[in-house]
Amino acid sequence: MRSRHDRDLHAASFDRAADVYDASRPSYPAEAVAWLTDGREGAALDLGAGTGKLTAALVDRGFDVTAVDPSPEMLRVLGSRLPGVEALLGTAERIPVADASQGLVTVAQAWHWVDAARAVPEVARVLTPGGRLGLVWNYRDERVEWVRLLSELIGAGDAYTGGEEQPVVGAPFGPLERHDVPWTQQLDLDGLLDLVRSRSYFITKDPEAQAAVIASVRRLHAEHPELAGAETIALPYVTHCYRADLAG
Repeated sequence: MRSRHDRDLHAASFDRAADVYDASRPSYPAEAVAWLTDGREGAALDLGAGTGKLTAALVDRGFDVTAVDPSPEMLRVLGSRLPGVEALLGTAERIPVADASQGLVTVAQAWHWVDAARAVPEVARVLTPGGRLGLVWNYRDERVEWVRLLSELIGAGDAYTGGEEQPVVGAPFGPLERHDVPWTQQLDLDGLLDLVRSRSYFITKDPEAQAAVIASVRRLHAEHPELAGAETIALPYVTHCYRADLAG
């Protein structure tokens, strides 16, 4: 596992690529959002909201959403996409909302960046009794050969993602439930390259290394039998969803 310092550097890197992140990163399948929010309504806090991928899905489901993120650039993009959503600078360790003000807190692609020992009681503080914490990650399905090769080429192993272990929550929350949703993102080569450019393990490389990665992904697209220069690329994912309810 990477040090806390290295993880913080990777987390902070998204300030440099907010626009490409928003353009290339997929949203979350409707089944995943429905499972995370089942039985909940009213006020919701999207923590580590980024450019608002999950925030938008919560708004569409009728929640009164507050978005919190440590990156001003990410919140700038979120504000342009979702002008009706209150967007606040903050972290999971210091959430800028009142006690017991939220029925649901969601964290998409971000719980692995937090200090769980500080974040868990802080999330519990802002939730109403019986409120829910929902965690979600989109993972490329590396059981598919070309997807596994893609991850090797772009250096995905250089970054800590938390995908290999169950997230840490614990008391005062109840049991952590899990639900997986397989799905496919349709994109072209430019979209695939932008997806690569949006990853923390790419952003933190030097320009020469970045150029080498982009060239290698272009070769993969041109030469791999499952891709063979296809105009439309079907990129398979499995979305991992977790939820835990606060005692109350």
